[in-house]
Amino acid sequence: MEMLDVRSGEALAMNFPLQLHHTPDESVDVNNPRDGLLRMVKSLNPKVVTLIEQESNTNTTPFFNRFLETLDYYSAMFESIDVTMPRDSKERINVEMHCLARDMVNIIACEGKERVERHELLGKWKSRFTMAGFRQFPLSTYVNSVIGSLLKCYSEHYTLEERDGAMLLGWKRRNLVSASAWH
Repeated sequence: MEMLDVRSGEALAMNFPLQLHHTPDESVDVNNPRDGLLRMVKSLNPKVVTLIEQESNTNTTPFFNRFLETLDYYSAMFESIDVTMPRDSKERINVEMHCLARDMVNIIACEGKERVERHELLGKWKSRFTMAGFRQFPLSTYVNSVIGSLLKCYSEHYTLEERDGAMLLGWKRRNLVSASAWH
């Protein structure tokens, strides 16, 4: 609390954009820092917590399944980037080299505490948040429709699905990112 400088009566909002999957869970540490962090956040009584995470299951699956999941997920990711940015774009090269390639290597080549890329599907995050005492807020249908319209400007292959109060952004048949809000 002291580090956040939260003052009495002040509204607190917490945003976790593509970050919580880096926190180890029960498969890495018996103390389960991932669920512990969620319980600690809940104890701060935030007005809203937003969660944006990759929609991929690379946390506890056996190696071969993790390899196939990584191949499928990142193939869709690279294909979606291909229609929005030229291949010689410095921004694209930076994203591919310093974000996507690094993540893929970590998922495939590392085990135990060395593997920090531990993505979970929306259903698992919902279970974790519910066990920590959170209730889900449904996202705005209007905002979802505006985002869906914007995506169509880039490619008709981008998808946006509302499911169980959350938003799922995808490419063709593959969901890539989920977004949800909690209280």
